[in-house]
Amino acid sequence: MFLGRKEELKLLEEMYASEKFEFLVLYGRRRVGKTSLLREFYKSHGGVFFSAQEKNDTLNLEDFSKTAQGLFEQRFFGTFSNWEAAFEYVGSKCNDEKLLIIIDEFPFIAGENPSVKSILQHTIDHKWKEKKIFLILCGSSVSFMENEVMGYKSPLYGRATAQLEVQPFDYFDSGIFFPEYSNEEKLLAYGILGGIPCYLQAFNDKENIQDNIARRILKTGSFLKDEPQLLLKMELREPAVYNSIFEAIAGGASRMNEISQKIHEESQKCAKYINTLRNIRLLNKITPCGEPESSKKSIYAIADNYYAFWYHYVFANRSYYEMMGEESAAEEIMEPESISDYMGHVFESICLQYMIRQAKNRRLPFVPYEIGKWWGNNPMKRSQDDIDILAFDKKRQSAIFCECKYKNEAFDKKEYEDLMCASNIFTEPQKRYYYVFSKGGYTEWVKMEAKKDDVCLLEIDDLFTMDCD
Repeated sequence: MFLGRKEELKLLEEMYASEKFEFLVLYGRRRVGKTSLLREFYKSHGGVFFSAQEKNDTLNLEDFSKTAQGLFEQRFFGTFSNWEAAFEYVGSKCNDEKLLIIIDEFPFIAGENPSVKSILQHTIDHKWKEKKIFLILCGSSVSFMENEVMGYKSPLYGRATAQLEVQPFDYFDSGIFFPEYSNEEKLLAYGILGGIPCYLQAFNDKENIQDNIARRILKTGSFLKDEPQLLLKMELREPAVYNSIFEAIAGGASRMNEISQKIHEESQKCAKYINTLRNIRLLNKITPCGEPESSKKSIYAIADNYYAFWYHYVFANRSYYEMMGEESAAEEIMEPESISDYMGHVFESICLQYMIRQAKNRRLPFVPYEIGKWWGNNPMKRSQDDIDILAFDKKRQSAIFCECKYKNEAFDKKEYEDLMCASNIFTEPQKRYYYVFSKGGYTEWVKMEAKKDDVCLLEIDDLFTMDCD
């Protein structure tokens, strides 16, 4: 069953409806749902849908020939002599109606035969540009698609009429996979699995979270058991170093020197590996809100929740969990103190996603020009401090300050006063707005003060209503 991706499908439909030649470069990390999206779109329109495979150029050309000839002739009359002949044949079949041509995993073709990019560029310029063709090139190698297809040194540079990086679902869209779950369970499922569709589909919402962890993550032979390591082996050489980086970050190391020391590698070498993981969208570099990306305060975080969960729990405790058995191990993972500690950072990212959704729907006091987490020195406390979510308008005349707490206890007076104290570090904004997100609700004192100070108090269910009264 296909779920979500309304905006992506809308873009595809708009391009298909165009009366001119359209060329979309569609890409995204492995497992993000690119092929499922294209198949769903293809159902309504037909055309040429070719999925390249990791094999030599001759065999891919033969497969493409069979696909194209099977569509237009209902028979196979032989492999085209070259890609130029294959593309010319397909283009000749375009008449008055729009012809959809999808080449999935294009890097498997262009990696084996780089000249395909030049051939395709020549075909577009001289044969297809005046035809009602909708070409989609799709790939999982993000760096290849960005540099070798869209990069200014690529023969195809400037030919695409649109580009789309398919992103993982956010917490809100991930929730549609679990209609039987409460909102709290939806957040837990997202915190564990992230926004990758096939990971979300692996859980059964007729069973509780703990049973799903036991049967679909920890059980030998389950799809998710070794998924992060298998993907690393597919994507990268030297997976041992990458495993070490993930384990270090999942264990609390976040700065370059901390990660380097933890894995016993030189900082320069460590930086190279980290950049590779950023390029394939598995690590994020996070800089305090309002500071340049070059800031020395920058930290690194695992971008994918399932990788974060897996390296925090499964990778770090493999032998121990195997001795315990999956049922007991899942029970230990779900102990309130353990899962609350893990979900703390995830909850901050969820609340940030909520604020961004609200901004897009014009439900915030202003549309943020800068938004994110902030940390640094608090001169009033003479110590380090942080603000879970900070947002400024374009002129820094208005600011939003947010605190996010994922714990079972009610948000109390001390936490409320800490937020107000931290916000006073920033003296420039003339208008200030406050939001608090609390899993455990609020004490009566906080409710009274929030009413006087016009602070917006939100709980988990509010994250799924998209409103703040």
